[in-house]
Amino acid sequence: MTRVKGGSVSKTRRRKVLKAAKGYFGSKHRLYKTAQEQVFHSGNYAFRDRKQNKRNFRKLWITRINAACRENEISYSKFINGLTKAGITINRKMLAELAIAEPEAFKSLVTVSKDALAGKEYKPVSAVKTVDTVKVKESAPKKTTTKKVAASKEKTTTAKKTTTTTKKTTTKSTTTKKNN
Repeated sequence: MTRVKGGSVSKTRRRKVLKAAKGYFGSKHRLYKTAQEQVFHSGNYAFRDRKQNKRNFRKLWITRINAACRENEISYSKFINGLTKAGITINRKMLAELAIAEPEAFKSLVTVSKDALAGKEYKPVSAVKTVDTVKVKESAPKKTTTKKVAASKEKTTTAKKTTTTTKKTTTKSTTTKKNN
């Protein structure tokens, strides 16, 4: 039986591996065998580090929240416990952003947490409701412009309806002529 080398299929496979190994040191970007080994290892490292990246960011956020809590004379664990008792669900990423960018808002969350730990009960208020009321106040002048646009759209749709009805009648008349 004759030997089959694979031709263009194996050549494209090797090119793909060498392209993925571009920029690697030494023979790892030149020779197919070593490049293939390094590409496999690189894939494993990337998979592993995507998981570690999530852990590292969570550690960073917790460290930032803890530092801001210490400035407000409460420990991180008590702060989180107080927030859960108060019924406030906010993720650590947003808490860390608040701690850095909006220290006054973070301070108000700390007071809520301290009150909840002391036994004061809070009714959970949806943040969506407060955002909707702000949007309504801001968009009040915009509503008049949308009404004008909506009225002009209605005029164009009625004009389109009349043209479509005339088209329908013409097609009906031609079909009746063919049937006769």
